[in-house]
Amino acid sequence: VQLVESGGGLVQPGGSLRLSCAASGFTFSSYVMSWYRQAPGKERELVAAITSAGGSTNYADSVKGRFTISRDNGKSTVYLQMNSLKPEDTAVYYCHAVDMTVIWRPDYWGQGTQVTVSS
Repeated sequence: VQLVESGGGLVQPGGSLRLSCAASGFTFSSYVMSWYRQAPGKERELVAAITSAGGSTNYADSVKGRFTISRDNGKSTVYLQMNSLKPEDTAVYYCHAVDMTVIWRPDYWGQGTQVTVSS
């Protein structure tokens, strides 16, 4: 099983980035996919989530209206489009997969990608 994030980097405030998470080794279309982030000295927090078929999404209040999560089940990839970035968005962003259809809810994490918002 692998979740490989990409697309992080350094961006100026107000800029945009698109993160990608390519999945392999499990039935991607059966899993709820999420993006989490962890800033230095802070706990990991949920940023956005999308249901297995992509019909429903959920966002942290801090990113509503600026970030968009989407998925392509044919490519086993989930995306996070981040616009109007702020310095407080600086964090390591992690991709997460969980199968909500089974009682033990198997889940997986990616290795993370650094996003730094700074002038």
